[in-house]
Formats: sequence, C-alpha cells, structure tokens
Amino acid sequence: MPFDLLFLGTVAFFAGLVDAVVGGGGLIQIPVLLSSFPQVAIPTLFGTNKLSSIAGTGAALWHYARAVRIPWAVVLPASGAALLGAWFGAAVVAWLPREAMRPLVLVLMLGVAIHTFRRKDFGHAATRELRPADTWRAIAFGGVIGFYDGFFGPGTGSFLIFGFVRLFGMDFLRASASAKLINVATNVSAISFFASHGPLLWTVGLVMAACNLAGAQVGTLIALRRGSGFVRQAFLVVVSVLIAKLAWEMLQGL
Repeated sequence: MPFDLLFLGTVAFFAGLVDAVVGGGGLIQIPVLLSSFPQVAIPTLFGTNKLSSIAGTGAALWHYARAVRIPWAVVLPASGAALLGAWFGAAVVAWLPREAMRPLVLVLMLGVAIHTFRRKDFGHAATRELRPADTWRAIAFGGVIGFYDGFFGPGTGSFLIFGFVRLFGMDFLRASASAKLINVATNVSAISFFASHGPLLWTVGLVMAACNLAGAQVGTLIALRRGSGFVRQAFLVVVSVLIAKLAWEMLQGL
C-alpha cells in the first residue's frame, strides 16, 4: 500500500503540474485510478479524482489571481452557472448513454486544434475589452461547459480555455487563470454528487490531493514565467493527446 500511494502521489503531482498550465489533469489521473482499483465502482473513482484535482486547481487559482488580472465580472457568473450545470450533467448520466458523446467531442476537439494551430496569433494577446453583454454570454457558456463536465468530462479545461480566448478575447494565460475558478466550481459540484452516491477513497484522495497541489504550484510558476506563448503550445499538446485518446477508444469500441 505505501508503494501504491507513492506511485499515485507521483502521478497526481504530474497531473497537477499539467492541469495548472492548460488543464487535462484528469487524462492522467483517471486511467491510473481505473487500472489501480479495477474492482472499485466508477462513481467512487471519479469522486476520488475530483477530490485530488480540486486541491491543485484551487492552488493554481490562488497563484494566478495574485499575478494575473482575472475578469471576475465574467468568470464569477460563468462559475455559478457551471456549478449548477455540472450537477445536472452528472444526474443525466443515469438516463443518457455517455458513449454517444465521444464522436461529437472528437470532432469539436479537432476543430479547436485546427483553429488554434492555423491562427498563430490566437491567444497571444487580449483582443478586446469586455462588454456588459458578456455577463449573459458567460452564464450560458458556463452552464453548457458545466453540464458537459458533469455528464462526460474529457477536455473540459481545453474547452474552457478555448472559449475564453475565442468568445471573450482573452490571451491564453488569462484564459487559463479564468478556467481555474470554473474548474473549482464543477469539481465541488461533482464531489458532492459522487460522495452522495457512494463512498470515496479518502486516504488515497487526500494523499493525491497534497501531491496534486504541489504539482499545481510548480505548473503555475512555469506558466507565469513563460507566458501566453508557452501556454498556447502546451494547450495544443494536451488537445492533441485528447484527440488521440478519444480516437483510440472509438476504434477499440468498433
């Protein structure tokens, strides 16, 4: 057991580092949890993953908020809508087949990658000031992303960052910082839902949370020092990995 915790802690540290820069920590943690605890119920493992992730995401948000001007007028309404959306998304899992989402998400991710790759200046600098109408747009955006995160989940951080850049004219660094608050909101909602539907692995989750937090601190410092150009490159790497993962899972299903 100590060796298992050491391994899971190492994985959580790396996941926290990656997640703090551009999201995608769940791509690292969830497969390892599934392989380490094959007999444990899925809601328990997903809830344990969220318990670990929220520590690192919260730490990253704290660091970003001290160094980057986060547009709270947009981010707070989006976070509130995302919290509600994530709960409803998790509840809908019982009635709708999650696998039906995979082809759609794959197509959307391909579109995100192509758009970001072709526009070399995309997200390097803010392109406009926020407007009052953006508050309502943020509520709609947060609700949709929150629902998706609760229902399916993969790529939520990437969709958030892309949306903040594309819809609100942010640079990649500020978009990554803004995404963290919504990630915290959806994680709180998901933990509440999963904990009410089965026990979590509290010892494993707390050890991973501590390591995830440490990794997030390192990742945030790297992102702040390297700037939007680095975050954009990391974003493209994570999106490419997610596309490959989704495509491979679809091929295995066929």
